[in-house]
Amino acid sequence: MDFKKFSEQIPKIKNLPLPGRDAHYKMAPEIRIRELEDGKIVKKNPKKAGVMALFYPDQTYRTNLLLIMRRPYQGVHSSQVAFPGGKKEKGDATILHTALRETYEEVGVRPEKVQVIRSMSEVFIPPSNFEVQPYVGIYANPAPFKVQQEEVEHLIEVPLHMVMDNTYLTSQILSTSYASEIEVPAFNFNGFTVWGATAMMLNEMRELMKQVL
Repeated sequence: MDFKKFSEQIPKIKNLPLPGRDAHYKMAPEIRIRELEDGKIVKKNPKKAGVMALFYPDQTYRTNLLLIMRRPYQGVHSSQVAFPGGKKEKGDATILHTALRETYEEVGVRPEKVQVIRSMSEVFIPPSNFEVQPYVGIYANPAPFKVQQEEVEHLIEVPLHMVMDNTYLTSQILSTSYASEIEVPAFNFNGFTVWGATAMMLNEMRELMKQVL
């Protein structure tokens, strides 16, 4: 989609009700849904995090979404595809400040250059005990991204038409931090698998955007 048209239409999601859990569950493995429904997953002073779904024009002025591949590390989210973002720090006034600060640190996008459209539904991640607040933002005049080498393996630039097209919905058999060899709903963008909390958040955004685009 042409970025000018996208940037004119996307603010209309501000006043739409969030699909929330219904959209999230479509991208959650059955074992996780059963645990949630049975009350087996309980939040215990979760850590807070903020992430940014950043939409921007490419060189042909078509709309892209920015994702990152996290570097390998000793943790449950090692080498996973994610939105730019991270943990709330003491100096962050709000979770939105966290999302903008982390986006700047990880991919070099200055906070004042991001037009924040709205917040989305929080997602709780039991294995890491994080409650993540996603935001949708527009980066209308992009400068070259600057990757934070310590945390980001590489950038994944996804055309909007792929995000919106159900053709890229799939499932994979994965071993996760909480189960072995389970079927997990996912998106496959040019060989990159997006699953877990990121897929859940992305699906809610898709469902909202389908109402205005």
